[in-house]
Amino acid sequence: MSLTADVVIVGAGIVGAACCYQLAREKFKVITVDADGIGTGATAAGMGHLVAMDDSEAQFRLTRYSQMLWQEAAPQLPTSVEYESCGTIWVAADEDEMGEVRRKQSYYELRGVRCQILDETALREAEPYLRNGLPGGLLVPSDAVIYPPCAAAFFCEQGKSKGAKFLLGRRVTSIAGGTVSLDDGTTLIASRVVNAAGEAASRLTPGLPIRPRKGHLVITDRYPRTIRHQLVELGYLKSAHATTVDSVAFNAQPRITGQILIGSSRQYGTADKAVEPQMVTRMLQRAFEYLPVLETISAIRTWTGFRTATPDKLPLIGPLSEDPSILIAAGHEGLGITTSLGTAQLVTDSLLGRPSQIPIDPYLPARYMHEASHA
Repeated sequence: MSLTADVVIVGAGIVGAACCYQLAREKFKVITVDADGIGTGATAAGMGHLVAMDDSEAQFRLTRYSQMLWQEAAPQLPTSVEYESCGTIWVAADEDEMGEVRRKQSYYELRGVRCQILDETALREAEPYLRNGLPGGLLVPSDAVIYPPCAAAFFCEQGKSKGAKFLLGRRVTSIAGGTVSLDDGTTLIASRVVNAAGEAASRLTPGLPIRPRKGHLVITDRYPRTIRHQLVELGYLKSAHATTVDSVAFNAQPRITGQILIGSSRQYGTADKAVEPQMVTRMLQRAFEYLPVLETISAIRTWTGFRTATPDKLPLIGPLSEDPSILIAAGHEGLGITTSLGTAQLVTDSLLGRPSQIPIDPYLPARYMHEASHA
């Protein structure tokens, strides 16, 4: 059997779902394929933090642009998406990290992101359950949280209402020259194919420099208002940058349900999806150092997921120079939820040949694929 479309999207996680939504709105005939279902994989395993990040100028532009798109979309999101503008507090553990708070505040303010430095007293007032003696932090009120699987489902439903078709439970075996082959013998023919397959992206497009990083999450029972903001230690950035050793960092998120979602851990070099008690113990011990009250409350579930990371911590977005019929939308690591809408807009702008609100150049696959083809 053969089906045709303007665009085939491989992957119905949050990035693929957002691409489906944006492209269908622009009247492209879209078919989205996923081996498992909508909002599975990393989307189902993630925390859902919508955050502006400043690891690099390119990272900031994409995260901030995407965050603003989320803010525009918020009034249309159903309650199931659990969009909440709780803000983020970057928590400093010592005076050296307060220096990073001041740098971060200056960086954000210069780029139009409102934020506030909290001293020790203000931090305690904002989050009474944090441990005593923390010198302060940085409050970024514009950050938010969502429940990612329901967001992906919403975007797919919106795409479907605009005519998008879905093939779920079908595995893509190959992509080339506008032809997508499925494991049941079906062939999809399209002018463009968007590879948003997450962990499977490099199997379908060999040479993509993405590697999976395993992470653990824990969620508690309901303890409303124990924390009020997304809490992240400034040492989280060091953890995110570690590429050769397993790492943990304190990251706690309030949910609308009254639960607390606790992260985070990062591991390279394993494909085992099983929960590893030693990593969970390390992660929770780190969380207890910042938020001792967690030792007294009950956890109800622990799970793992795999983020796909690139060497420069930026996603791969845009057409392949070797095969312009294929566009990549993968390698977002821990920022796929945040940057899904910005990624989808960049992909849509590229297909329409129109200027984007931010430059696409820093994210183009050519920054790696050109090197690979000449290796």
